[in-house]
Amino acid sequence: MGMRGYFRRLREKMVRDPLPPEDIAAGWALGVFVGCAIPFGLQLIISIPLAMMMRVSKIGATLGTFVTNPVSIFFIYPAQTFVVNKFLFGGSLTYSRLADTEWTWAAVRRLGAEAMASFFLGGFLLAIVMTPIAYFTVRRLVVRARAFRARRAARKAEKTSATPPGAVAP
Repeated sequence: MGMRGYFRRLREKMVRDPLPPEDIAAGWALGVFVGCAIPFGLQLIISIPLAMMMRVSKIGATLGTFVTNPVSIFFIYPAQTFVVNKFLFGGSLTYSRLADTEWTWAAVRRLGAEAMASFFLGGFLLAIVMTPIAYFTVRRLVVRARAFRARRAARKAEKTSATPPGAVAP
């Protein structure tokens, strides 16, 4: 099935959520924000209660956090830390040093306070950029997919009602 099937299943979960498109999109945006701003491992503990309090999509809040996952953190965390460190602290950390980091709490602490500050500020910067992108993308996907389904259902109903009783539909 691969990546194509994975994204198809993800889209289906978005569209079938019974909430309004804005609430679904808000849940996903919340999940992406938490996924970018909060370190891996603490995200679900934060995103699910927030989604419940805000009454937005819990599915979206959960799946949105997976923007950072066991594979992507080895690309995202070094990049966000490097960029902020370069601009705010003069770039004392090299990208290769950050890329070779395990990205565990102990490893990040060993890099020092400057790296820790760069990591968290970089996460918030990434969250500020990614959150509106997630919201508007998911909202558009849900609205379009639901409109498509409604048109398809209307065409199907039209065909069924146009068929005389006892006749077989083409």
